[in-house]
Amino acid sequence: MYPTLVVIAGPTAVGKTAFSVELAQHLKTEIISADSRQFYKELTIGTAKPTAKELAACQHHFINHIHVKENYTAAQFEQEALALCNLKFMQHQQLVLTGGSGLYIDALCHGFDDAPPSDPAVRAELDLVLKNNGIKALQQMLIQLDPDYSQKVDINNPQRLIRAIEINQSSGKNMHFFLKGKVKQRPFNILKICLTMDRELLYERINNRVDHMIVNGLEDEALAYYHLKDSNALQTVGYKEFFDYFEGNYSYTEAVDKIKQNSRNYAKRQLTWFKRDKEYTWFDINTNRNAILPFIMKALLN
Repeated sequence: MYPTLVVIAGPTAVGKTAFSVELAQHLKTEIISADSRQFYKELTIGTAKPTAKELAACQHHFINHIHVKENYTAAQFEQEALALCNLKFMQHQQLVLTGGSGLYIDALCHGFDDAPPSDPAVRAELDLVLKNNGIKALQQMLIQLDPDYSQKVDINNPQRLIRAIEINQSSGKNMHFFLKGKVKQRPFNILKICLTMDRELLYERINNRVDHMIVNGLEDEALAYYHLKDSNALQTVGYKEFFDYFEGNYSYTEAVDKIKQNSRNYAKRQLTWFKRDKEYTWFDINTNRNAILPFIMKALLN
């Protein structure tokens, strides 16, 4: 019987971490993180990593995995996570994959066709567009070239924008072509669960989480890595807004409000990404949490 990778996906702040730890303990197994923001060792408060208690409850992988100065791609994650699965499935019948980065979940579950290599000339030109005209110019370029992907990508991450535009200009094909290529067969079964909740309640949880981050020192964490603000790792909600505050572009209150707004927008894009995948079974974690574990256990027996 094939082993099974149980995917627990969902938008930010929905409660994926707590449920995944509970599930991993029940299955006596380990967790693979597919949250690209939690890969970085130096970033803790703004990435909402599992608590020390949660990390101690079961073995986690791909948390504190790399340094902020390193570039790390979904293709690298696919290779490393697949190798880890092959190893760990010799010890466990199930593994839990959890996170909100749909691209990384898809990379491990299905893989994607190899995108063309980076074109230095195109990359240099797009870097110049970013430097001279700002991120909004890149956003408009991607919307015109690849409107479908522009609704799914982190629109505030310039490196993701540049890569998508670069692929389109180099190959004449959009990101959808490479993400929806021939599905690679995996030597394990995959069970996909997506957690959700009432939108207004989710937004309230997001706002409260940001307030908690602020109290815990998010501003100081952002300031400590301000000198690396142009690195890919720091192109994420919670840090970019404080960088703008440090540079006088926002007031403190505006920066905090922007973090909340951009976090809510990020949750919308996550939901859009997961809804396109019909393999997910959806559960409202607020009203139907008690049904999730029985559903998973029954599915694992089939």
